[in-house]
Amino acid sequence: MELEKAINEKAGTIVDVRTREEFMGGNVNESVNIPLQEIQQRLGEIKSLKTPLVICCASGGRSAVATNFLSSQGIECVDGGSWLNVNYYKSKAV
Repeated sequence: MELEKAINEKAGTIVDVRTREEFMGGNVNESVNIPLQEIQQRLGEIKSLKTPLVICCASGGRSAVATNFLSSQGIECVDGGSWLNVNYYKSKAV
């Protein structure tokens, strides 16, 4: 599923893979914070989230790593890149 469509249709869950500190400094409304370094140990929790997952971070590097890993685990997800881009699309969808 394409990023903008996933956000516009409110089809899934936005997952921010930045650190808790970064997340607390600003985030997409209703997003879930699961830091990249916790992805593997929180896989059960991630599998229970509504898909497709829109994965975001600060600039797109960590979201790409997380998206590749989660896709390899059979989880439907889209790399949203920067949380600011995801936030922009979400604000347009309201």
